[in-house]
Formats: sequence, C-alpha cells, structure tokens
Amino acid sequence: MKVVIAIDSFKGSLSTFESGRAVREAAETVFGNVVADICPLADGGEGTVDAVVSSLGGEIVKVDVTGPLGDRVLAKYGFVRQRRLAVIEMAEAAGLTLVPADKRDPKITTTYGVGELILHAIKENGCRSFLIGIGGSATSDGGVGMLQALGFEFLDGNDVAVGRGAAELGRIERVRIDGVAREIRECEFNIACDVENPLCGERGASYVYAPQKGADERDVALIDGCLSHYADITAKVFGKDMRDEKGAGAAGGMGFAFLSYLGGRLQSGIGLVIEATGLEERIKNADLVVTGEGRLDRQSAMGKAPVGVARVAKKHGKMCIAFSGCVTDGAEKCNDEGIDAYFPILQTPCTLEEAMDKTSAYKNLEKTATQVFRLINVTKNIVF
Repeated sequence: MKVVIAIDSFKGSLSTFESGRAVREAAETVFGNVVADICPLADGGEGTVDAVVSSLGGEIVKVDVTGPLGDRVLAKYGFVRQRRLAVIEMAEAAGLTLVPADKRDPKITTTYGVGELILHAIKENGCRSFLIGIGGSATSDGGVGMLQALGFEFLDGNDVAVGRGAAELGRIERVRIDGVAREIRECEFNIACDVENPLCGERGASYVYAPQKGADERDVALIDGCLSHYADITAKVFGKDMRDEKGAGAAGGMGFAFLSYLGGRLQSGIGLVIEATGLEERIKNADLVVTGEGRLDRQSAMGKAPVGVARVAKKHGKMCIAFSGCVTDGAEKCNDEGIDAYFPILQTPCTLEEAMDKTSAYKNLEKTATQVFRLINVTKNIVF
C-alpha cells in the first residue's frame, strides 16, 4: 500500500509537515506495511519555501535586507543547489506583517528587499531559476523597489533617481537599464499568482488591495494614477503595454514588474509547487492520495491547494480524500473537482481556541484519518 500525503497547513495550528505526520501515523496503524510518502504542500504563499526546500533537499538562506519601511529585516529564501533554484516568498522582505498597523501606508512602502533577495541568490549562489510567491505584500509600488535593487534606474525630469514607494512613481520620466545585473537576462522567473486583477482601474492593484494595506480613499486614487503613469513610461521603454494582463495588479503591481521587466511567467501557485516538488510523479505510483487544509469552502473548489492535488490524482485515476479543520457551505463543489470525499476532523464541540490548539488538532487529525483508513481497509475488496 502506497499513500501519498500532500496536505496544506492548517493555518495557525498545524504546519504541512505536522499534518502530514499525523496522517502517516494513522496509515501505519491501519495498513501496517505501508509506504507513506509525505509531500509538503503550499500554494505559493506562506510555507512555500519550506515545502519546496524539504521536498527537494535544499537549504534555507537568511539575508539582511531592506524591509517595507526601509529598515533592515532578516529574510529567508530557499536554495536548491542542483537546480540552481531559489524559492522566495515576497512577504519575507515586503510583507504586511512586517509593518505595524499604525504605520501601514502603501504610498511609501517598498519592495526593494525582494530585489535584494533575488540579487543575493544570483550573485552568491549562482541561481538562475526562481519560484517566487507574491502574496501578503504591504506594498503598491508596482515592483519598482525590487527593480531598483536589481539595477534598473527610474529617473525624474532632471535625471535624478526617484525615491521608493508608490507615491514616487508619478515622478518617473525615464528608465535606464544599463546598470541592470548582467545575469538577469539568464534567469527564469516563475511567479505564483492566483489573482487576475489588472494593474490600474477599479479592479486594479490600488482600488482592490491598497485599502487592506492602509490606504484611504484619497490614497487609492493617488496610487492608481501613479501606477498608470508608471505603466505609460514602461510601455514607451519596451514597446508593449502589460497593464491589462491577468495578474498585473497582483501584490501592488509586482505582477506587472515581472511581466514587463523580467519576462516572468505568472502561474497558479499550487501548480508551480506541484511542478517544483515532483508531486505528480509521486502520485502516479500511489494507491491513495490524501490532501486537505484548515478550511474547505467554496473558495477551495476554485483551485486552492487541495483541489490542485485532487486534479492531479484524478488525472492518474487515483482515489483522493481530504481532511480539514472545518467545512462550510460550498465545500461540496470540491467533489466535482476531484476530491472523492472530505472529512472535518473535530471530534467534539469545542471553542475555536481549543480547535486550533496544536496538540488537539494533531490528535483530531490522526483519529479521523484512522477511522477513514479503517473504512477503506475493510471495503477495498468488496464489490458492490
């Protein structure tokens, strides 16, 4: 019996590794001589570095970089030597959690530290392939901070470099590229992006996401105008206008920067992680696939991590079951996307705090998985 276990974290409770171990314990208890293959899972957001590094035998690199407010922060990225691959979570250097609530202001926050992480991976570790998750940002600077760190120069009408932050984008009149790190043209950038917003307008980076980062109504209009001006200048430089491409508005316009300046590919986060970890090859030889996450709901069915795993399982004709901390209306749509059955793990009524307790969640997951595996074990030879 071979079971592939690819469960996303139960956020605030169990990591992808811990949830995987709980299910493996249950499988070993019920099936006895079982091969339980834990494949850490993430969707391009938090946990992506750890998941990919663990699966590929990479290492964690820590670097002192510029934080979103210009102070220094210690950020990490994953390095897989044999693939010359760097795995970066943008939030490590420019995340909203790095900014105190009373200091959140997307007019001034910068992505400069993200560029420093990329440059370190290139210069110090020879990376030429990048998997970058761009969720959880505190910024709306169109990725200009990142590009500045990589050597792009954004100049005003007096040929003076503009400052950092979204409010400075309206001052850009010229872009100089002769100082860009020469290795950049050798690099491949695969960007985990699960939103389709354009850069500008009512569905753009500012109107949809800037309020979450501290912008008021006046700020939103200002930032949107600055992003539009930045897009105009960029189109003149490269002869193409990417502002309306799907995902251009992701992470405060970081998607636009990768598309326009670095030739990046914006893809489904879970798809990139599945590809990077080789999960499909592992599923091909499985008898059972187990997935899940902290909450299964209507959004899960729209392509979140468990459904991404389930689609691969169905591609190869494998049974796929899911466990979750809770289930809400709409979760049944996951059945249409390849999850054969899903199971909430709570054993008794309890408070949210009790449900989120790591020890309790681990036991609940292990107990629920044990009962489900017992049912599979007794019915696998029954013909209905």
